[in-house]
Amino acid sequence: MPEEKLAEKTLTLRVAEADHKDVGRGVARIDPGDMEKLGAEVGDIVQIAGKRKTAAKLLPTYPGDRGKGIVKIDGLLRENAGAGLDDKVTLQKSSSQPASKIWLTPLTPLKLISHPRDQKYIGSLLEGLPVTQGDVTRANLFGARHQDFSVERTVPSGVVLLTPQTEIVIAEPAPEERRATISYEDIGGLKKEIRKIREMIELPLKYPQVFERLGIEPPKGVFLHGPPGCGKTLIARACAYESDAYFISISGPEIMSKYYGESEARLRSIFETAAKNAPSIVFIDEIEAIAPKREEMGGEKQVERRVVAQLLALMDGLKARGQVIVIGATNIPNAVEPALRRPGRFDREIEIGVPDKNDRLEILQIHTRGMPLAEDVELEKLAEITHGYVGADLEALAREAAMACLRKIFPRIDFGLEEIPYETIMQLKVTMADFLTALKDVNPSALREVFAEIPEVGWDDVGGLQEAKNVLRKMIEWPAKYGLLFKRANIKPAKGILLTGAPGTGKTLLAKAVANESGLNFISIKGPSLMSKWVGEAERGVREVFRKAKQTAPCIVFFDEIDSLVPIREAESGASKVVERVISQFLTEMDGIEELEGVIVLGATNRPDIIDPALLRSGRFDLQLELPVPNLAARREIFAVHTRGMPLGKDVDLEELAQKTEGFVGADIEAVCREAAMRAITQFVEKESSPERPPQASDLEKFKISRKCFLEAIHQVREKMKLYGEEEQKEEQ
Repeated sequence: MPEEKLAEKTLTLRVAEADHKDVGRGVARIDPGDMEKLGAEVGDIVQIAGKRKTAAKLLPTYPGDRGKGIVKIDGLLRENAGAGLDDKVTLQKSSSQPASKIWLTPLTPLKLISHPRDQKYIGSLLEGLPVTQGDVTRANLFGARHQDFSVERTVPSGVVLLTPQTEIVIAEPAPEERRATISYEDIGGLKKEIRKIREMIELPLKYPQVFERLGIEPPKGVFLHGPPGCGKTLIARACAYESDAYFISISGPEIMSKYYGESEARLRSIFETAAKNAPSIVFIDEIEAIAPKREEMGGEKQVERRVVAQLLALMDGLKARGQVIVIGATNIPNAVEPALRRPGRFDREIEIGVPDKNDRLEILQIHTRGMPLAEDVELEKLAEITHGYVGADLEALAREAAMACLRKIFPRIDFGLEEIPYETIMQLKVTMADFLTALKDVNPSALREVFAEIPEVGWDDVGGLQEAKNVLRKMIEWPAKYGLLFKRANIKPAKGILLTGAPGTGKTLLAKAVANESGLNFISIKGPSLMSKWVGEAERGVREVFRKAKQTAPCIVFFDEIDSLVPIREAESGASKVVERVISQFLTEMDGIEELEGVIVLGATNRPDIIDPALLRSGRFDLQLELPVPNLAARREIFAVHTRGMPLGKDVDLEELAQKTEGFVGADIEAVCREAAMRAITQFVEKESSPERPPQASDLEKFKISRKCFLEAIHQVREKMKLYGEEEQKEEQ
């Protein structure tokens, strides 16, 4: 096509955020209809023009994004085109040539420049990308990191494609520090929070005249709070990068000084620097270190008092701040001075919560971009089982999985070599087993104090109790699965379920199965562990449990032996004052002024008669589920569960065993199976082996657990039950 004809076909589209998997690939996604207007096909190179020109490969948008007049490009292409989100850019079909040579400068220090093979490795990561001189391009490395380069020069000039034949020359980076490229696509699972922050920060910084015309005072501050590792600092950095603002990051403690007046002077100088370089963002991390509550400071904390007063004056003093926005971040918001948290200082408070399953999937996709994943890796499955994991935990998980993969080649490495050959590294694949190994080493930050490792117990591992299982499915699983139906019916799910029944009927086992099968976050609390001799500690423990549960909702909180935590209140007992306060705290947490959203409380006890009656009313424990002593059919099921995988003799009949264990509960039947197995092992060792010759693998074929072993075990457990019953009667007398 002639050049003048090619130039005629242009298209103006609005810039939108790219999908996470497209980051660093140099692709632009547009509507197939817009492709026709442009006279282009999938895979063609297009020139994107904003304040400057860059090139990208053309791909179609997904069905949900069609008909919107948008082009989806990542943060790198937006920087290369000199355009921000929601800006208009012009697209035009372009020709390209293979690059014979290209000069790159790392934007951050890079050690991989010592050998031509290192440069060849970087070239293999950049293969297929279209670039022009002045662009920024990205190599996604093996682990969770990436490396950005500036394209200094290309041969030939114009739009070029990097091929395996392209000679890569990596220059030493300039001594001045370059700003890290962090775009919104590098943040997973925080779309709502990013949208709110963009309203607060990008609009006032990009279009201050709009606020002046409307007579609206633009927002001046954003207060971010959430658990450690959830992405507060990352959001602030991405916001500064995307809005092209001058960014000053300060950590709370670095402001403080032992010299009189120096702490306040440091704060003033930071705000003066920000004002000179406006539009700018001042990000104060760990803000509680420089602005704690003044009423809680003793007389010795005069420095902190003056620093808080100085910060208040700077944020809302007589002198206008101009285009300076302050972002404060903390994981303990209630420790921050309340005067800071009013409109005019921090205009909006944004809570960054713990990511849910879909958010975790997005985060995992971001941190595994450069990883050569094996076919068996299911990121969806990993997202399901990483309850309570925040962004930093998932990044650590990806890193640990890469390390687990790397350990496989350690035995094959000749440590006499100067370096590990690239051939060895390029063969590596990160498997699902590597991720599961990494899961053992990385614990969830959001549930660190109350994290419960959920055993692999499913509904199939619970014998009998069919009615109880059905009720729990409806009460716990259904609200999560059929939320729209509950909303349409205009009802709220149950808040609490109390499991009661004789010892050994399976209350705790059922709770484990619920935790595993529902896929919800699970916090397990042993009643007595919250009690303390210190005044206020037990109540604080209850508050903390419910605060964590709300933070990680949807969540199940399981209180085992709940009768020890909330027994009946006795007014005449002086020692019961602590218990009374704990019960009061528990009652208000379950059904107080604050709504308990997305949290289900599961209690287990074999003494419901001693639980405080106020807790048993509807609205708190809505349902009391009594687990009965198993009948014949249930005992048969329980035997089937506990003998699964056992080498049973041909004479063993589970129906007969169930008939002979009338009055036995699940724990007793488990004890019978264990005792029968031990008897069989004892007989086998005495008969088939000696201390000099332990059983061999070939001997194990003969090993069976006979009917006689089971009958003897039933007799032994029954005698133990009689003894236990007699002791109980003596205690009652």
